[in-house]
Amino acid sequence: MNPQLLRDFPFFEHLDDEYLTEIAKLCIERSYTKGETIFFEGEEGEELFLVISGVVQIYQDNHSRDVIFSIFREGDFFGEMALLQNEKVRSASARTIEKSTLCILKKRDFIPLVKSKPEILIGILETTLDRLRDANNLIMDLTILDVRTRIARLLLRLTEQHGVPSDEGVLIDVKLTHQHLADMTGTARETVTKSLLELQTDNLIRIDQKKILVCNIDKLRNILDAVARA
Repeated sequence: MNPQLLRDFPFFEHLDDEYLTEIAKLCIERSYTKGETIFFEGEEGEELFLVISGVVQIYQDNHSRDVIFSIFREGDFFGEMALLQNEKVRSASARTIEKSTLCILKKRDFIPLVKSKPEILIGILETTLDRLRDANNLIMDLTILDVRTRIARLLLRLTEQHGVPSDEGVLIDVKLTHQHLADMTGTARETVTKSLLELQTDNLIRIDQKKILVCNIDKLRNILDAVARA
């Protein structure tokens, strides 16, 4: 693969071209169709996945329905726990939301190469800790917040992770269905549809071709602030 593609990943961007070339030689580039499973929860695995293009969801099957924990796109990575611990069993499943190309790095190849560059593993670990905090917040949200507030919180999180500023607001640059949003907020698709219509009526968001534009991010934050003050 092209070594320069690795510069899209924060823990690689500081490396010189020679080192990137060595890492690129270890990469197994693989394409996946829309809706294709990359791995299942409970499977053994020792690979780190880098998203070169496309969108991937990380989820668990909870009593015949999915619970989506994360959405990853170009420049993101997943499967890092295989590098950070000896446990080989995947704690969640991964599936593409759209056609995707991934770079796969095997632990046995990757770890020896980065021993001379500990800042790479530190960067991966920092991101992993951020994700653990997000997971804890998700559990709290599902336990405490009502549906409208959970959706507002999710939209704010998506603007931080996938937002593209524009004159009209912040575009969440990932195509997500109402079912995806339902699986990310622990509610029914019909309830999500109703809540999104209310947010559109209040001119907080606009939806075009499955992409959400947050028109008034301050008012969206006010929904969370009102709950915090209650």
